[in-house]
Amino acid sequence: MPTQLKPAKAIRRFDVFAEYRRLDAVEEGMPPDQARGYGLWVAKVVAARKFGRESSDRSGEQQAGPQGKWHVLSGEPQTDERFDHEIVDRMGAEFYQRVFAPAVREARAKGDSYESMRDRLRRRWKPARTGNG
Repeated sequence: MPTQLKPAKAIRRFDVFAEYRRLDAVEEGMPPDQARGYGLWVAKVVAARKFGRESSDRSGEQQAGPQGKWHVLSGEPQTDERFDHEIVDRMGAEFYQRVFAPAVREARAKGDSYESMRDRLRRRWKPARTGNG
């Protein structure tokens, strides 16, 4: 029996939320590359609100919208490449493609909300052990 794939680093609620919103955007007709940037952007906006980071800079809300193809946050375009770096590369591309993305997609297809799936899915995956701690 093959070894079950494990993520390189712990899966965060942030990762699940970004993927869930990426799928929302694709479902609404957004091109796949743009949907990856959108998923990352909306996850960052929600995280900033949750942790109170936005209150000190309300002017940043003006920047937090789409500028051309990409949404911009703190002057940085939230692109598909940034999604790949901050989400996919962090957990490992093979894990993302073969385990994580299909699991989130399947849970959404069953009608699971983000809140009902996030911790259940995360518990299934423990990060791979590395010598670097």
